[in-house]
Amino acid sequence: MEIDAEGTPMHIQIVLFDGSDPLDVIAPFEVLYAGGSATDGAVTVELVTAEGPREVVSGTGGLTLRAVGAVDLERADLLLVPSASGRMGEPGEAPEEEAGACERTQDESIPVLLGRTLTTELPALLKQAMDDPDITVATVCGGSLILAMAGLLEGRHATTHHLGHDMLDATGAHAVRARIVDDGDLVTGAGVTSGLDLGLYLLEREVGPRVAHAVEELFSHERRGTVWRAQGPAPTTL
Repeated sequence: MEIDAEGTPMHIQIVLFDGSDPLDVIAPFEVLYAGGSATDGAVTVELVTAEGPREVVSGTGGLTLRAVGAVDLERADLLLVPSASGRMGEPGEAPEEEAGACERTQDESIPVLLGRTLTTELPALLKQAMDDPDITVATVCGGSLILAMAGLLEGRHATTHHLGHDMLDATGAHAVRARIVDDGDLVTGAGVTSGLDLGLYLLEREVGPRVAHAVEELFSHERRGTVWRAQGPAPTTL
């Protein structure tokens, strides 16, 4: 959905869930919000959950963010899914349901927190979004693993935190070791700080390079690496 400052606004919803990583959320939120300011509102962004407005306890020190609405596929042009924040653990680790919500979120591993999203309405909403050609889905870090575990990335090119590449491959996705991977209506970012790069790339792709460059200068941040796309000749072995 390419727009310009005079065109139809692009509305972005960043999806929170219990245990989500606040940096995965705030980094792209600030970049995209600045893009909206630089275009007189051509880009709008809000924090949402699958359930609706509520306080969401992140996986970082109990830091709480407030979702102002619910995922709304009638309004959203782009859904952005963050990763979880917590201790490292094994993908098969089971959650401890007897603990309180805040205590449980702080004590659990990233695989458990990501896996718990599969018991919510989020996977069904993400499938609807992935099936809609007018909606782009973006992820930061382990956000792509939520899609992968929900069976939504088979045959797709994506990236994630470097520790999750094997899991991506195991679900039938094609893991790419790049900071940003553009697979059309799926745009994924690697490790947690790639949320800045992802936000800037989305501005460049959807609004234009001049706006992206202005926001890049505002944040004093230079994107790293080449955005991977399935274009051009395949490289020979280096």
